[in-house]
Amino acid sequence: MEQEGRPEPDALLAEAAKEGRGRLKIFLGAAPGVGKTYAMLEAAQRRRADGLDVVVGVVETHGRAETERLVAGLEVLPRAQIPYGGRLLAEMDLDGIITRRPRLVLVDELAHTNVPGSRHAKRWQDVEELLAAGIDVYSTLNIQHLESLNDVVARIARVKVRETIPDKVLELADDIELIDLPPDELIERLREGKVYIQDQIARAIQNFFSKGNLTALRELAMRVAADRVDAQMAAHMKSHAIPGPWPAQDRVLVCVNEAPVSKALVRAAKRMAERSRTDWIAATVSTPQSEHLPDAAKDSIAETLRLAEALGADISTINAESHIADEILAFARSRNVSRIVIGRPRPRRFTAWLFRETVAEEIIRKAEDFQVTIISAEPSEARKAIITAPHPAPEKDVRAYMWGAVAVAASVGVAYLVDHIVPVESLALFFLVGVLTIAARFGLWPSIFTSVLSFLAYNFFLTEPYHTFEVAHEGVVLTLFLFLLVAIVTGNLAARLRDQAQAQRAIAKRTANLFDFSRKVASVASLDDVVWAAVTHVASTMQCSSMILMPDAAGRLAIVGGMPPEDQLEPRDRGAAEWAWDKREPAGWSSQTLPSATWLFLPMKSADRIHGLLGVQFGTRHYITTEERRLLDSLVDQVGLAIERTKLASDMEQTRLLAETESLRAALLSSVSHDLRTPLVSIIGAATSLVDADEALGASGRRSMAETIRDEGNRLNRYVQNLLDMTRLGYGALKVVREPVDLREVVGRALRRLDRDLAAHRIVRDLPASLPEVSGDAVLLEQVVTNILDNAAKYAPPGSRVTLSAEANGDRVALAITDEGPGIGENDRAHVFDMFFRVRAGDGQPGGTGLGLAIAKGIVDAHGGSIRAEAAQKDGSGTRIVMTLPAVAPSGAPA
Repeated sequence: MEQEGRPEPDALLAEAAKEGRGRLKIFLGAAPGVGKTYAMLEAAQRRRADGLDVVVGVVETHGRAETERLVAGLEVLPRAQIPYGGRLLAEMDLDGIITRRPRLVLVDELAHTNVPGSRHAKRWQDVEELLAAGIDVYSTLNIQHLESLNDVVARIARVKVRETIPDKVLELADDIELIDLPPDELIERLREGKVYIQDQIARAIQNFFSKGNLTALRELAMRVAADRVDAQMAAHMKSHAIPGPWPAQDRVLVCVNEAPVSKALVRAAKRMAERSRTDWIAATVSTPQSEHLPDAAKDSIAETLRLAEALGADISTINAESHIADEILAFARSRNVSRIVIGRPRPRRFTAWLFRETVAEEIIRKAEDFQVTIISAEPSEARKAIITAPHPAPEKDVRAYMWGAVAVAASVGVAYLVDHIVPVESLALFFLVGVLTIAARFGLWPSIFTSVLSFLAYNFFLTEPYHTFEVAHEGVVLTLFLFLLVAIVTGNLAARLRDQAQAQRAIAKRTANLFDFSRKVASVASLDDVVWAAVTHVASTMQCSSMILMPDAAGRLAIVGGMPPEDQLEPRDRGAAEWAWDKREPAGWSSQTLPSATWLFLPMKSADRIHGLLGVQFGTRHYITTEERRLLDSLVDQVGLAIERTKLASDMEQTRLLAETESLRAALLSSVSHDLRTPLVSIIGAATSLVDADEALGASGRRSMAETIRDEGNRLNRYVQNLLDMTRLGYGALKVVREPVDLREVVGRALRRLDRDLAAHRIVRDLPASLPEVSGDAVLLEQVVTNILDNAAKYAPPGSRVTLSAEANGDRVALAITDEGPGIGENDRAHVFDMFFRVRAGDGQPGGTGLGLAIAKGIVDAHGGSIRAEAAQKDGSGTRIVMTLPAVAPSGAPA
């Protein structure tokens, strides 16, 4: 329950959605000539006098002098010239208005149909784009152009209005001004020639402009205006937390099928829902026989559902195998429906009564807890709606009937043999088996053919007198006809079971396709793989051509994948794609925007952004069924989620790389600012002392300062060399010059380089003279040993031992360097070879860049060896670094 005194969230969201949009005011009239355009121009002149920027997008004066005078003083934008039928036709210049960006634009005749080739099929769609651009719009509309009242006006005025607008357009209006004129005054204006030219006046008064018609239309206009004002008042009360009575949460359900009355049902349901302030649902029933409907019937159902969706209905499909009425009532109860709208039962030929139940009558009989409204079709439409056959047309495959004849022949042969070997009374069962087999394999009509043929064969071959169609006993006649009836009914049931099984297989196939696609896109990692999986799956599942468009580096839509491969779009298809991308709404074939395009483009959206467009093309088809559209929407959602997942994975990888780069940068700055600066400070200090010192420093003092400069210079050189080596390793520029290397010489040179650093330690060498040579680069391996010994000199306490040992193990040589320092924790041993990693050792931690062991690992890996760190003692103290290198075979080649 909503808390009292608090605005409703939906109402607040509706108000927030209007922010940044233009305001729409509609001047509504009951008929042409009441003065809608005149009133609109008067209001525009008043706004212009107040200093508002007002322009005329399109105004039709129809040659009326008083209307043309009101246009004077207003800026009239030139119209666009659109080629059609070999000539140029003028239409409102939508792009010119958006470029000009006035505060208010006048757009006459809201229900007008644009010239083919325009961006939108209807002018009200142009107005929607202007509102989205933040431009206020004044427009005019006659009540007979409202879609939900189309059939009502046709009954009143006996004129079918072709140009209509969805009711949702009227709901978008922020203001509605009813332009009312009594019928007598309107007829007088008509006679004075202020509405139509003289040649049309008499005919108009006799037909559309009769007083009765005008009175009825006037009442409709007043009702619509009153309903809209009431809706605005209710919205205001909800958004401002004004208490008041609220309508019950009822719903209207309208059942539609291929009958011509379905559109009238939809319009009637819309009016009921509007007056009752309730939601409404348009539902169609899908049965096994629905797959066999002709294309015209499927097209009619799809068109009716599109009309319902345009009028604001919630579209649903009810799956039913046989008991259609029960499924409809169960669906109505599950959706809290209070009123069901159905068409009057259609006329039926005699044969139809044998196969199809009267769904409408069964709903009326069983719907005890619902209000049922029955809408009648026009007499001409009712005659077209006769139900002739509930099942698909007769099977045209001759082989099916040939197999039926074969089944009958086999039944005759088996029955004949059984009758002569073991006489039985139920020979007809052999024929029933044949009928069931044909029904399960080929369907209804071949089974009926087999039933009749079995009836004749049974009579001819197995009843006395044999080999004639005469019947010797009267009781056999009844048996034969009962057999024929049972065969037909049994075949019908088997055929229905076959149709249901085929329908279930189709549903299972679609479900499996969705699951298969989900599995495919879940396993791929790159965007290209997702695109390829999407276009191939959509094309195979929907039996259509498919493509995916995404913005390139310049922001222009480009085809990134197609099945079959496609790299070009026609201009009209390109326009539909750009519209769908800009507005995040479907556009193109079978949609409300640019329907002349051959492709339908659907945005692939996530919660906060659009990733691209999925385009489908169905060749020469003129419709897309509700089930296909829902399946397509599901696929679009899955593709969008898959693309978003790959983008998120890419973003996470980039974030990880940036974090690692930032960490390396921080470590490098720390190294440069501290570890490289320390030897520089020592060098500068010693050099300054040498320069500024007097004779008192003495020869020994000068020597000590020079040695400090040398040692710190060597230390600095090692740091810089480590940085350079790490850079070379990172870029793959480290070149290993392989040659036989004696590890004992490498160790000796490394010890000499670090003689001063290791002076306070006891060096123990356990390098056997028989140690085989290794294959490698002597300079690089010396750098490895130097880095490891440098670490030992830093962390092992003075006076402790540093042991170097080596042993051969097959075609490998292992060199181990062990110290008696504090050791490396078990959790840190896996990371000591990472760049800039240093074991935490408190404030007394020795200086260093954290690159020595990382460089050692890189060099050893480049040699095809391995390196590891382990504890020297069981208690975890001491560190033992072991590197293993390939030995040189006796021939000199690497082992």
